[in-house]
Amino acid sequence: MAPRASWKGYLKLSLVSCPVRLYPATSTKERISFNQLHKKTHNRINMKPVDPEIGLVDRADLVKGYEYEDKQYVIIDDADLESVRIESNHTMNIEAFVDEKDVDVIYQDTPYYLAPDGAMAEETFVVLREAMRKSGKLAVARLVLSSRERVVTIGAREKGMFVCTLRNPNEVRGTAEYFDNIPQGKPDREMLQLAEALIQQKLTKFNPRDYEDRYEAALMNMIKEKLKGHKPIVAAAPERGNVVNLMDALKASLGQSKPPAKSKTKTPAVEEKPAKVAASGGSKAGTKSKK
Repeated sequence: MAPRASWKGYLKLSLVSCPVRLYPATSTKERISFNQLHKKTHNRINMKPVDPEIGLVDRADLVKGYEYEDKQYVIIDDADLESVRIESNHTMNIEAFVDEKDVDVIYQDTPYYLAPDGAMAEETFVVLREAMRKSGKLAVARLVLSSRERVVTIGAREKGMFVCTLRNPNEVRGTAEYFDNIPQGKPDREMLQLAEALIQQKLTKFNPRDYEDRYEAALMNMIKEKLKGHKPIVAAAPERGNVVNLMDALKASLGQSKPPAKSKTKTPAVEEKPAKVAASGGSKAGTKSKK
C-alpha cells in the first residue's frame, strides 16, 4: 500500500513549478505503547466527549470554537477555514536560498520527504533537485499544514528532496534565564587539555544503528517474561563512584583507553524490526548546525 501524502501541491521557483507530494519522514508506530484499562475488568477505556450540562455527546455534534473572551466563543466551521486562502495552501513558493549552517538546529522541527506527483512532474523535479544539490544550498519556502502556515527548508536528498518545518521564533525560548548564572571563567589549562584528549580518544563516525533504545529493549524483555508467567528480572543500575577530584578523574578516564562505547543493552536479545535509516546523500536539513 502506497504511503499517504500529508500535503499535495506545487513546488515553485520563480516561473518554474511542478506538482509534488509531501510524506512524513519518521514514524513512531514501532514504539511500545500502553492502553488504559479498568483495573478489575481489564476492559479498554473509551475516551468520550462530555458536555458539563448534558453529559455524553456524539462526536458528530462537536464544532470548533475560538475563545475570544473568558468562556465566550466564536464558532468556526470548515467553510470558514476554506475561506482563508493564501498561496501556501497549495504552493511551496521558494523565497530564498541559504547555507545549511545558518539554520540553527533549535528551529528545526518535523522532517518530511518530498517527491514528484506523477510522471509528468519528474523532469522539472529532477532539474530543481540537482540545481539545489550542486549549489549546496537549502531553499526556504512556506506551506500550510494543520491549519497553520509553516516556514520550511528544502534540500536535495538521494533521488528526492528533504523538507523540514521550522519553529516560529516565538516558540523558541531565550537562553538568558538558563545560562546567565553560569560563570564564564577560564578552565585550568592542563584539565582542558586532558578533556580535549578524552574527546579525541572517543571520536568516531556517528551511526544511529549503534545507539538502540536500551530502555525499549528492556521493556519488551520484561513484557515477554510476564507473558511467559515469569517474574521480571530487575536489572540493577551501574554503580557510579563519587568524583572527588576533577584532575584525577580526567587522568583516570583518559588512562582507560577504551574505544567509543556502543549503545548495547545488557538484557537478553529482543526480536525487533531494524530501524529504517535512510542513506545519507545530498543536502540534509537538520543533520548538523554551526552556531
